[in-house]
Amino acid sequence: MRIGEVARKVGVATSAIRFYEESGLLPKPERTRSGYRDYDPSVIDRLAFVRAGQAVGLTLGELREVLFIRDRGDAPCRHVTELIDTRIDEIDQRIEDLRRLRRDLMTVAGKAAVVDPAECPPESICRILIAPIDDPA
Repeated sequence: MRIGEVARKVGVATSAIRFYEESGLLPKPERTRSGYRDYDPSVIDRLAFVRAGQAVGLTLGELREVLFIRDRGDAPCRHVTELIDTRIDEIDQRIEDLRRLRRDLMTVAGKAAVVDPAECPPESICRILIAPIDDPA
């Protein structure tokens, strides 16, 4: 199967397929006598897996690990579960960090609403941002 046909079936650019191949996510395809890549039909499932993994936030490196486990003949499900659990923990931490940042921004916005720019000392760039978050300004 030529690269263009694979690209159409999976919905990715041919450049992405070449990139995945160079990155070790796809096996090197056979070549026709004229030098065209001739992919095995199994590459369709492999590309679908890569796209699904990326859609849930797995990195290409993580997906390469999973594919290596499968290519070794082992079921990678336990490893995939660990990757997903780790990603969930990372997202939970990121959400917590974003909530903290939002609280800080709301505090700064509240200070900004009551600060008179005329009272800002000339040696200060902007006391709204320089003052500690817990300082009422």
